Amino acid sequence: MTQPSYHSKTRAEYLIATGRVILSAFFLFAVWLDPSEPTRYAATAYGILSGYLGYSLAIGALTWRQAFGWSRLHLITHSIDLLVFACLMFLTTGPNSPFFVYFIFILVCATFRWQWRGTLWTAVAAMSITLLLAWYPSNLLLEHSFELNRFIIRIAYLAVVAGLLGYLGAYEESMREILAMLSQWPRETLPQEPGADGQGMLGHAAAILKVPRVVLLWEEEEEPWLHLLCWTAEGFRYEWKEPGIFGDLVAGGLERASFFCREAGSDRALVVCNTAGGLQQRRCAPLHPEFVRYFNVSSACISPLGGEKVSGYLFALDRSHLTPDDLVLGGIVAREIAARLDHALLLKQLQQGAAADERLRLAHDLHDGLLQALAGAGLQLAAASRQIATDPAAARENILQVQQLLASEQRDLRTQINDMKPLFSRRKTEEFGLPKRLEELAGRIKRQWEVACSVTCHTPAPRLQRSMAREIYFVVHEALINAVRHAEATTLRAEIHFDTQWARITVTDDGRGFGFQGCFDQDQLSDLKRGPVTLRERIDALNGKLVIDSSEHGARLDITLPLMELGG
Repeated sequence: MTQPSYHSKTRAEYLIATGRVILSAFFLFAVWLDPSEPTRYAATAYGILSGYLGYSLAIGALTWRQAFGWSRLHLITHSIDLLVFACLMFLTTGPNSPFFVYFIFILVCATFRWQWRGTLWTAVAAMSITLLLAWYPSNLLLEHSFELNRFIIRIAYLAVVAGLLGYLGAYEESMREILAMLSQWPRETLPQEPGADGQGMLGHAAAILKVPRVVLLWEEEEEPWLHLLCWTAEGFRYEWKEPGIFGDLVAGGLERASFFCREAGSDRALVVCNTAGGLQQRRCAPLHPEFVRYFNVSSACISPLGGEKVSGYLFALDRSHLTPDDLVLGGIVAREIAARLDHALLLKQLQQGAAADERLRLAHDLHDGLLQALAGAGLQLAAASRQIATDPAAARENILQVQQLLASEQRDLRTQINDMKPLFSRRKTEEFGLPKRLEELAGRIKRQWEVACSVTCHTPAPRLQRSMAREIYFVVHEALINAVRHAEATTLRAEIHFDTQWARITVTDDGRGFGFQGCFDQDQLSDLKRGPVTLRERIDALNGKLVIDSSEHGARLDITLPLMELGG
């Protein structure tokens, strides 16, 4: 995989520009106070330092205004700094020059700008200048004033400082790459059976930790299986294992600590662990022998997964050189992986919950719609069969109504099937037509049950989504059918009021009421397990409210449904 590159030079350029101005000003001030050093070339030295101060101020002003997007300018200014360094060295006794300290500034600038590569090339250039000045113009090594010991010390000083700054630059570059990779985790999470997704995530973890192999083991909160993911550059493996197959995976006392060891199979391996009390060392067998044998583990850095719904370990294997920094980095990677595992499990639970809710809604729709319609059709057909001999015209009318009812339910069933299809394959459906459907419902109940029934919308129904209109229809349908079937009511009335946020439904009947007397809200009905179960579940799924006032002379249902919840 391509590793991201990240370099933020803005702050470095601010610092370099400011340091250049300060150094040039103090160099000029120091020479002015004590001009004994550039005695032969005093005027030239003053001119160079004055010009360099003006140049520093100009570059500083430009940098402070805009410190990014000037990569070519950075190379030019660095070259000018080296040239000024060479001139000052030449004008002030060569290798013994007091301006030798300026070399450190140039090295630091190179480290900030180009990391270890800049440090290396700048050190080579500066050391070459120093060596040339030692031999030019007349073999200064033979001059009486030349101090060979100081020259050797300064050359060694150059090499050591360059090496230290080069290491610092390489370390900084590595840290920046790691930060960039940490910020660019693959978007995908692990599905139920990880494949390429898990491979991408563990491959990214291996690149961050700089290891050839990564093993991830975890157990889920509600699933008795040990999940195992193993990533290498050659391939990827995902397995399920029985819990306890590796026994106590890590040694006692290391269960929640990050640790590393270089001889994991030894009974006396040196283990460095990061605990709440700081870094500690101990000698023990850190891993279960079966796990060591199964993965042929030599060196390993182990980080626990601290997820809310998962527990396990991340193993970074086969890295030859491990440091305490790897413990910190491994902990960060392990927490990121644990968070993604938690996210995957929560997403899975949400999908399962949504599927269960959809199945329950479908069951309610079939119960309140198709099954009730079929029951009504059966009653009308039974009445028609009794009327065939005595009143053929009425029998034909009943059969015609049954045909119309079945045709209407067939259309509804087709619409439900269409709504369950993926969005891109759905056909456009007509509006539900709630007022008309409620009017038809009242007429059908009158005919089928031979009762007085009316449904009234006191305010014009707003433009509702089809799903919301269907839900209101089924709520009214279920409430009326329950009254006529179970309460033996002879007069039914439903009234519906709409406003911008709510649909308020009132259903009254003159039946014998429910199996209780008094007024109860939805929470009380649920706690006491009273009232119409299907209706109560439907209203609860819609985040609505139900209040039932029941007596021996009838019942009143006050139902409130939010329109905005479903986008009405």
